[in-house]
Amino acid sequence: MRRRQFITLLGGAAAAWPLAAQAQTKQMRRIGVLTPFAANDAEGQARLTAFAQGLQHAGWIVGQNIRIEYRWGDGKADTMRKYATELVALAPDVILASSSAVAPLLEVTRTIPIVFAGIGDPVAGGYVDSQARPGGNATGFTVFEYSIGGKWLELLKEVAPRVTRIAVLRDSRVAAGPGLFGAVQALAPSIGVDLRPVDVRDAGEIERAVTAFAQSPNGGLVVFGSPGATIHRDLIVTLAAKHRLPATYSARYFATAGGLISYGPDFLDQHRRAADYVDRILKGEKPADLPVQAPTKYELVISLKTAKALGLDVPQTLLARADEVIE
Repeated sequence: MRRRQFITLLGGAAAAWPLAAQAQTKQMRRIGVLTPFAANDAEGQARLTAFAQGLQHAGWIVGQNIRIEYRWGDGKADTMRKYATELVALAPDVILASSSAVAPLLEVTRTIPIVFAGIGDPVAGGYVDSQARPGGNATGFTVFEYSIGGKWLELLKEVAPRVTRIAVLRDSRVAAGPGLFGAVQALAPSIGVDLRPVDVRDAGEIERAVTAFAQSPNGGLVVFGSPGATIHRDLIVTLAAKHRLPATYSARYFATAGGLISYGPDFLDQHRRAADYVDRILKGEKPADLPVQAPTKYELVISLKTAKALGLDVPQTLLARADEVIE
């Protein structure tokens, strides 16, 4: 989704849904959106486009009955806190928090409704009391269960059976990190691999750690989903190619950027579903009463181009399970 298309969708939607708009109240409602993605990031634009499409489907039309205030991030905690404060000061009716944006928002408001998408473990993060009964001003959609960590490890061994050493790229600040790493640790001995955790908060740290790890043979990468990995995804994919390290990733956009294989939830679907929760809140429901929901769609994407560059023969059984194969 190009930036011009994204802006056109948000600003020119009034003509597309005139009948739906008539069914809504004439009162102009305000929605805040906070995302850690930069404004020119294609993945961030695609997610918020899906969110806007979901709002349109529910009859909320930008410029007619809603106004959306966007704040785009840069991956830095200070920036996210600044924009969270700005959005809360505008007193929107509800805020969409994409990925890591929920934490800074909850630091500045416990009253404005928040719908999150792309969160690993909202209970461990302290965002909700429980998934069934959130209890506060936030609810939304999680991205995976901890068992998916073992799945990433299994996929890597399936596509690259010679791998015996694995660097696990993770963000130690993410609440779901210990649970995911625990799932990988539990499986590692049974499939004969040694693990090394690598933090992904800083580009220089990532490059030094991966370069050092690659000096010994039979290495591979498992890249957890985190804001740091997403922001530095081009660097991580480039390093994997440079050092000929087979790697599995948590989301489709890693594979489309040149990564070997990815398995994870459909983030666009999550943002469309988040629009439904925003709609329900605007119509009077409370976040405390809306249960946190798990993903309903997962995607397995394999890049044959990258496999060939690494000298790997992808098993036909694995290709048959793929939702998308990149030639």
